[in-house]
Amino acid sequence: MNAISIIVPTYNERESIVNFLEETITQLSLNNITADVIVVDDNSPDGTADLVENFSKNHNNVILAKRKGKMGLASACIHGFNLSEGKIIGVMDGDLSHAPKALPYLLNPLIYNFCDITVGSRYIPGGRVLNWPLRRYIISRSAGFLGSMLTTVKDVTSGFFFFKREVIENINLDPIGFKICLEILVKGNYQTIMEVPFTFSDRVTGKSKMGMKEIFFYLQHLHRLYKYKRTQKYT
Repeated sequence: MNAISIIVPTYNERESIVNFLEETITQLSLNNITADVIVVDDNSPDGTADLVENFSKNHNNVILAKRKGKMGLASACIHGFNLSEGKIIGVMDGDLSHAPKALPYLLNPLIYNFCDITVGSRYIPGGRVLNWPLRRYIISRSAGFLGSMLTTVKDVTSGFFFFKREVIENINLDPIGFKICLEILVKGNYQTIMEVPFTFSDRVTGKSKMGMKEIFFYLQHLHRLYKYKRTQKYT
């Protein structure tokens, strides 16, 4: 295993996963970064896992972890964390909404020990969002406002982030829904965070997994995290 582990949770990403893997491997190579890419697939019925498995035959740093069913993005990430051996661990989407070109900007501050966590941010100077309908933008900004008292990070709902392994050692991670990064920001063992601006480009293939169910899960998750933070404050 390599010193960096990139966890990529997938469900029905057949149309983008090969391009994502090709671009990611290229960027890692161009920047002399050695990393494993661990794709955790929730038994996608569209054959995503088969494409990853075929790709991995020619790239020994691409690892497929296939689960038995659709158990959710956050649990897929935790499954990947448990499989990983990297000193630096991160998460990114396999639909190319998280640009592989941004990888060195998130990884180098950790490699050179400038911080404990890096978060790809859409909402600091230099960051932006492309191809989003107004509804998605409003939902995202509202979600950020609701979580703003939990962390100093401006993009609290980011799904593109990296951290040192010790940040989650001996931590009970039990998020609801998508937002594993927020769970780590609230519960993790760290001193410094660096937000890195990047351009989020909404998927051009496949179907977004954001819906009312995920909004409800996020609200439940927020309630749990605020309760956790209050408990920690008085212990």
